[in-house]
Amino acid sequence: MEQINPLVLDVKLTAKDLWKFSMYHSYRGFQGVFSFLFSAAALYVLVATWSTATLPYRILIIVCALMFTVWQPFVLYMKAARQAKRSVIRDGMTLSFSAEGIVVTQGQEKLELLWEDVIMVKRVGELLIIYMDRIHAYLLPDSVAGEKAAELTAFMKENLPPERRKRI
Repeated sequence: MEQINPLVLDVKLTAKDLWKFSMYHSYRGFQGVFSFLFSAAALYVLVATWSTATLPYRILIIVCALMFTVWQPFVLYMKAARQAKRSVIRDGMTLSFSAEGIVVTQGQEKLELLWEDVIMVKRVGELLIIYMDRIHAYLLPDSVAGEKAAELTAFMKENLPPERRKRI
């Protein structure tokens, strides 16, 4: 694909970027509501039964209350830290955006994507997520785009219909 006037971004993801993405996917929708309600219910039971509960029961309820608020985010961060150490993530990649499409380059590998191949682009906090399908996505932290963020947003608005853009 011959790109005319491309916007080139060098992307190096950190463990924190990967963790934010994992947290978004773990706590959105029904699962997030369930996690919140489960933790709130465990805290309520803990407070309501504190004076009459035995020590093992208190410990069990404390573990339940912390399961989705402390344990799961910690596990997701550890997983993100392991992923960030892999050469595929650590070495980074270059994304080149143009009216013709997106070219992803990593080392000697090169992948050309048309805008029709992009099923959704979402902004989640400081992260722009470009979904190629339900499983594969490219993450662009705001720190990567820097002063080119406005130009990148213009490319997205120009080449993707509104139903395939969220919070952009």
